[in-house]
Amino acid sequence: MNNQTPQQPEPTIPTVRIIKPHQFDANTAQTPGMQRVAAVSRELAGSQSIWGGITIVSPNTASGIHHHGEIETIIYVVSGHGKMRWGNNMEFEQEVEPGDFIYVPPFVPHQEINPSPDEPSQWVIVRNSQEPIVVNLEPFDTTKEKGNADTHNTR
Repeated sequence: MNNQTPQQPEPTIPTVRIIKPHQFDANTAQTPGMQRVAAVSRELAGSQSIWGGITIVSPNTASGIHHHGEIETIIYVVSGHGKMRWGNNMEFEQEVEPGDFIYVPPFVPHQEINPSPDEPSQWVIVRNSQEPIVVNLEPFDTTKEKGNADTHNTR
């Protein structure tokens, strides 16, 4: 008769992941006029149900009009000033500045804008899904505010 208690395996402790800027992944769904870069994803961090990334919106740039399907989005303005436009006809607009959080509900058409002639704006984006849902809507008029994905960067 064995009086020893069987040894229980130690519980697995989830690993905290640090993702450095050089590890960010630009291979994610995009919108004209902006470039999203993944920082937290299943591939980069092993996340299960959230996605996080950044975009640096270059001066005098507007994204294309888009929505993210059933996904909720939180945006945090880190630096620079900008505008957020939304609505079925882009009838709503509000200025944003560093420290502002923006909540974008599912299926809401919207557009990120940096009207500054010389100041970039960095925005952190968090979504409640791993799915890269981006529904780009037409038309995208680059004559109102220049959209140029080549001028975006991640540093």
